[in-house]
Amino acid sequence: MDSEPPQLPLPHRPIRSFVLRQGRVSNAQQRYHESMMAQIGVPYAAAPLDLDALFGRSAPKIFEIGFGMGETTATIAENRPDCDFIGVEVHTPGVGSLCKLVAERGLDNVRIIQHDAVEVLRDMIVPGTLAGAHIFFPDPWPKARHHKRRLVQPPLVALLASRLAPGGYLHCATDWENYAEQMLQVLSGEPLLENTADGFAPRPDYRPLTKFEQRGLRLGHGIWDVVFRRRAG
Repeated sequence: MDSEPPQLPLPHRPIRSFVLRQGRVSNAQQRYHESMMAQIGVPYAAAPLDLDALFGRSAPKIFEIGFGMGETTATIAENRPDCDFIGVEVHTPGVGSLCKLVAERGLDNVRIIQHDAVEVLRDMIVPGTLAGAHIFFPDPWPKARHHKRRLVQPPLVALLASRLAPGGYLHCATDWENYAEQMLQVLSGEPLLENTADGFAPRPDYRPLTKFEQRGLRLGHGIWDVVFRRRAG
């Protein structure tokens, strides 16, 4: 009888910027996903991306990880027409939702990459080219044993910082105080970055309050913003 083939060791599991969840895609989300991604979607490729060519102009480029259903992204892009926005999200309902908002509002300064943000940053974004990066309300993983799954960790922050131009900013926001403290600690430990505030930052005007935040604030819940800047030189 033939012997069993040798068991090869499993490859090391790479860091991911997301946890894949199955969510229902509405008919509208599916329709806009199919029609709009052909126009504003950017396929993942392990090759540097020419951001100016992608948008057809030279303008500050802002990178967002995990835009959820896209309402905040669309509002910021609408209010900041002088900037271009690259949103990265893996979940199809959210991508379809942002596609719908882009179409309805006639936004021409938004592009979407439906892929893991870590691989996009590593392979497609040239170092020193981003004017800013947003991470708004990532999954808090509230249980202590799950904190290692949180998105804002030193390896990702180091990668993001390397992609920022000198003076470029990294803006994180959360409604979990424990996660906010971790964000502040991790960003403070990145040598390429410096805090723009003495601890937590006031909410910048460009980040709109969501309905969820407004409700939370009425109930006395806290919202924390952390804004760091890439050091010059």
